[in-house]
Amino acid sequence: MTPKLLRITTVPESLRTLLPGQLAYMREQGFTVWAASAGPVSQGQIDGCRHFILSLVRRPALVRDFWALYKTWQLIRRLGPDIVHTHTPKAGLIGMWAARMAGVPIRLHTVAGLPLMEKKGPMRWLLIFTEQLTYRLATGVWPNSFGLEMYIRQHLYNGPKLRVIGKGSSNGIDTNHFQPTPNLIQQADVLRKQLLIPSGAFVWVFVGRIVRDKGINELITAFRKIAVECPNAYLLLVGYEEAEDPIDLETKQLIRSSETILSVGYQADVRPYILLANALVLPSYREGLPNVLLQAACLERPVIATDIVGCQEVVVEGKTGLLVLPKNSTALRDAMLRLVVDPSFCHQMGYAARAHIVGRYDQQGLWQELLLAYKQALTAAHR
Repeated sequence: MTPKLLRITTVPESLRTLLPGQLAYMREQGFTVWAASAGPVSQGQIDGCRHFILSLVRRPALVRDFWALYKTWQLIRRLGPDIVHTHTPKAGLIGMWAARMAGVPIRLHTVAGLPLMEKKGPMRWLLIFTEQLTYRLATGVWPNSFGLEMYIRQHLYNGPKLRVIGKGSSNGIDTNHFQPTPNLIQQADVLRKQLLIPSGAFVWVFVGRIVRDKGINELITAFRKIAVECPNAYLLLVGYEEAEDPIDLETKQLIRSSETILSVGYQADVRPYILLANALVLPSYREGLPNVLLQAACLERPVIATDIVGCQEVVVEGKTGLLVLPKNSTALRDAMLRLVVDPSFCHQMGYAARAHIVGRYDQQGLWQELLLAYKQALTAAHR
């Protein structure tokens, strides 16, 4: 009998950017695969799989959340999946609850980050409660890094449901797609000229959401200090702002007024933007296992990231990049400046980075591990 799989995230962007290719792979392996999230998608499909719209929102919204629970339960009852697999906190809570009510035998939730790490007071306790409830409703809880697994065991849940698939990551990395080919290098050179970046400039690139939790305030502070000492340094910001976690107004004004800080918004293909840079910087406060670090490493770019869960597993200190204390603009500035003044050290780490990532996070290997985990769960459920 053909196994049926339903994947749920809060917003469709998570399906597109976090899981490209994975749903199609499972379909090729004999699964019937559906996807569901808030908002419509092009042609009603993601990765060639039919997509359903659910009334999901990230922030707590009691009435809307219960309506989403009811509609998700209806959808699951109609589809009759063997496995419901959720990502993101709200989709996890609603999806696991609805799947439990509908009698789905295999209920899996991937944890790729915990917003509660940066919350305080009543909101933190609410997020802890909902996270623990999600874990109780699930039959399997899959953190996407070993560091995240350790945090969960220490603060939220310590039981047999926890499991890291492969070496971690939600989707691995397509090492063939993310490699510095002559064509991509040429695209990067053209893009660099279009952005009016001088040929001898040292370029830092940040890829991600332009929000407080990604350390943007500290990054701009650090870069301003670097710009005084190194006028040929540039900072390229690739990503979009979110109203729910805004950066400081002063930071916004500095980004707009600086001639050496370039903000290009969201880009569907980040490869040429990473390649035109000398190094990538990710001063985030919290992560699961960041895809952008895998992407930069495969493109032979060293990284500077914060010494936090997830980043610690990807970056080999002093060999593929540097780790700095989070929320510390001085430490960030010192590490960034170290690469600017020592180009050979920068190049050396970039070359080492790709070999390290290819050996651990190749996408095909992760998909095979995930497929095996699904099959094991199906076998156990039908005993």
